[in-house]
Amino acid sequence: MSRLARPTHGRMIGGVCAALARRFGTSTTTMRVIFLVSCLLPGPQFLLYIALWILLPSENKVQNKAQAAW
Repeated sequence: MSRLARPTHGRMIGGVCAALARRFGTSTTTMRVIFLVSCLLPGPQFLLYIALWILLPSENKVQNKAQAAW
C-alpha cells in the first residue's frame, strides 16, 4: 500500500477517489463508481469527500517534504 496523498495526475476534481484507489489497489473508475453509488444512500459521504480533499496532502507536497528530509 502506498502513502495516502492526492495525486497530481489522473484526478478529476480533488483527487480523493484517485488517492483512495491507489491506497487500496483498485482502479480509479471503480472507486469513483463506489463513491457515486454511496451518494445514493443516506449519510455524510459528500461532506467526507470535502473533508478528505482538505485534509489529504497533495502528492507534490509529500515529495517536496521527502526531498527536504534528505
